Amino acid sequence: MKSISLKAESRDLETENLNLKRKGGLIPAVLYGQSKENKHVWVNNLEFGKVFEQAGENTVVVLEINGGAKENVIIYDYQMDSLSGKIVHIDLLRVNMKEEIETKIPLNFIGESPAVKENGGTMVKSLDDVAVKCLPGNMPQEFVVDLAKLVTFEDRFTVGDLNVPADVEVLDNLETIIASVSAPRSEEELAELNEKVEEDVTKVEGVEKPKAEGEKSE
Repeated sequence: MKSISLKAESRDLETENLNLKRKGGLIPAVLYGQSKENKHVWVNNLEFGKVFEQAGENTVVVLEINGGAKENVIIYDYQMDSLSGKIVHIDLLRVNMKEEIETKIPLNFIGESPAVKENGGTMVKSLDDVAVKCLPGNMPQEFVVDLAKLVTFEDRFTVGDLNVPADVEVLDNLETIIASVSAPRSEEELAELNEKVEEDVTKVEGVEKPKAEGEKSE
């Protein structure tokens, strides 16, 4: 697999104008981990967007600082402006390519369940990601969940059904359900539900409101 690179420039926390740099298309980032000193850097907004689209949060990126020193990192976290939707800060975590790390791999749901499309069921998704342990270079970018395999209301897609590489250890229980389809309610169930709702409404309407102190009865 071709390595993904990201260029960065050292940041001077005392003298540089944060807002001015951001307006110039730069994003502040902090590099930490592996018991080394934290480094504050700038990365280009457009370049980071392209790298993040390729790497996501689970692919090793080669960070090149000031055109010289290179470090293996993963995009550990980032903060976005709630109004503009732009990334305003990035956390980069150093990784040792020979040491296993624990992380969560996102799930990518594809396809359409026949139990939903043809039988009117409701899709129930119970997980968004799965915890794994592996070497940084072996981290999957995502796990695919094919919903087309849910043909009946009895079918379940579990963690154990994921296509996991042999060099990746899954930390979650393999029997944990990722997705299933619940059957639609029968006419009898809907009728009973409506009766219960009407009964509850009647009870509420029949409750006499307590009178305020000194208020006369009608």
